[in-house]
Order: sequence, then structure tokens, then C-alpha cells
Amino acid sequence: MRQSAVIDTDGKSVNSSVRTSSGTFINRGHDKILSNIEKRIADFTFIPVENGEDVNILHYEVGQHYVTHADYFWNEVNTRNGGQRAATMLMYLSNVEEGGETTFPSAKGNFSSVPWWNELSDCGKEGLSIKPKMGDAILFWSMKPDGSFDPTSYHGACPVIKGDKWSCTKWLRVGKRT
Repeated sequence: MRQSAVIDTDGKSVNSSVRTSSGTFINRGHDKILSNIEKRIADFTFIPVENGEDVNILHYEVGQHYVTHADYFWNEVNTRNGGQRAATMLMYLSNVEEGGETTFPSAKGNFSSVPWWNELSDCGKEGLSIKPKMGDAILFWSMKPDGSFDPTSYHGACPVIKGDKWSCTKWLRVGKRT
């Protein structure tokens, strides 16, 4: 595990204070279990396994977070291998005692009526938020059916307040990855 990085406009991984977790990548098809998970994601999304990036295992300790961001890219450099990121499957590998929510601050609606509202941190109460629960997964699309970017897909990881958070991210591209 290493400090998680972000991709800069030149397509390079760089450390940044906007993303403070640690993580590692596991190659697509690494073993039978991972291959089965990737196949299930492909079956569910109708995006071929070959269009997926390697899975990213992430660990957030107390205080660690990821500032609100988009998963799609703003420049051609980052889309040369497989095209644009069309969707993200985020799988929770642990429960989090407090904080660590995945939040979608651009989502519209009155979310204070959701049953888990009182379980959310202050950060989690800004937009639509999902509290990490081991075994749960969320799928969200970064692009609309017409190929334009979906600004409601902007998301972030609230700081962990108590405990720690483990998750696994699978980014899915519009084309085959080499």
C-alpha cells in the first residue's frame, strides 16, 4: 500500500492533499475470485471486462478523505487507453464506525428523510451520501447516454472519524484497455 495519488493533466500519478488514503492496484484477472467479481460487474453494467481498469484497493484511516472530484478526464492524454471513464463501481470491504461516507454533493433532493440520516457525519449531510457497509457496492455513471459528462457524478469521501475504511474501486472505460 502506498499513498494514493491523483492523475495530473499530463497523465502522471502525483501525490496530492486532496486524496489522503493509501492504496494499491491489483491487475485485472489476478486470480479466480477477482475475475469472478469483474465478470459480475461486466454482466451488471453491460461494459466488457476488457474495458475495466485494474481494481484499486483503498484504505482510509482516521482523518483521511478524498475531496469532491469527477472520475472522468478533462484532457485527451488520460483517455488514450480505453477512452473516457464511463462508470465507477465502488465496493465497500469494511464497515466504518463513524464518517467515511461517499457523498454526492451535486445530487438534487431532500435527503434528510432517508432512514440513515442521523447516522451520517456533518460532511455526509451535504448531498446524497452512502454510509460504507461491508459487502455493499454502488455504481454510478460519469457520462450520460449521449456521451456528455454528468456533473451529478461528482463525489468525495468524507473523513473517517472513528475506525477505518476499506474499499475497492473499479473504473470502467468506454473502450477496451490494453
